[in-house]
Amino acid sequence: MDIGKRNNVNLSGNGSATLIFSHGFGCDQSMWNYLLPHFQTRFRQVTYDLVGAGRSDLTAYDREKYDTLAGYAADLNEVITAFAEGAVILVGHSVSAMIGVLADRLHPGRIAAHVMVGPSPCYIDSGDYQGGFKEQDIHALLDTLDSNYLGWSSSMAPVIMGAPGQPALSEELTNSFCRTDPEIARQFARVTFLSDNRQDVSGLQTPTLILQSSEDLIAPLAVGQYLHRVLPNSQLCLIDNIGHCPHMSAPSTCAAAMDAFLATWVDSHE
Repeated sequence: MDIGKRNNVNLSGNGSATLIFSHGFGCDQSMWNYLLPHFQTRFRQVTYDLVGAGRSDLTAYDREKYDTLAGYAADLNEVITAFAEGAVILVGHSVSAMIGVLADRLHPGRIAAHVMVGPSPCYIDSGDYQGGFKEQDIHALLDTLDSNYLGWSSSMAPVIMGAPGQPALSEELTNSFCRTDPEIARQFARVTFLSDNRQDVSGLQTPTLILQSSEDLIAPLAVGQYLHRVLPNSQLCLIDNIGHCPHMSAPSTCAAAMDAFLATWVDSHE
C-alpha cells in the first residue's frame, strides 16, 4: 500500500518536530492553507486527506474498515510512521481530533501533543452531557443528507462555516462538500455524528490545546468545557469567532494560541 498516494500526503516546512494536520468531515487538507504559512520555517508539516476525501485514493475506501473512526486512526498512525520526524503534534479539526485521540490510544507516546480545533467526543446530548444535539435531530440531519446530499451541502456549509463577514469561506466549504463522493460522505457522516468517544478521551495524559469558537453550532462551548475537564493536561482557548472552522475564519488568532501552547510544550520538554 502506497500510504502517500492513499492519503494524498504532502510535505512542507522545516523543523525538528512535525505538525500533522488532519481535516474534518466534508473538508480536505486545503482547509489548512490559512495556517500552514505561519509554521513553515519552524516545523516539518504533513497534510493529508482522509480516505474518501479530497484527492485521496478512492479505490482504497473500504466500507467495513471505515465504518468506525478506528479505521481512520489506523491510517493516521501509518502516516505518522511514514512521514513524521521528531516529536509529533497533531492538529485535528472536528472529528479528526477524536481520530487523533484513538491513534494516540493505539500507540501511546507517539503523539507528543494535540491541538484540537472545534472538537467533540459526542454530538448527542446524554444525561448531564450537552453535546449540542438531540438524538432525533442528528437522525433528521442524516436522513436529509441521505435524500439530497448536494442540497444539504449547499444549505449546511454556510451554517457550519459561520464567518458572516467572509462569504468566500462558505463558498470554499460548500465546494469541498460537493467534491466529496456522496456515498462516502453519507457513511462518514453517520460514523462522525453517531460516535461516542467520551471514554476514549477521558483521562488522556497527552498535552492538549482545545481551540473553541465562541459561537459554534456543531461544537458548542459546553463541549469544549467538558473536554477541558476530562483531559488532565489540557488548555481551553476561546476564539472570538462565529462558526466551526476558526482555522479558516480566524487563522491569526488560532496561530497565536498555538504559538503560546507550543512554546509551553517545548519548554516542558527541554
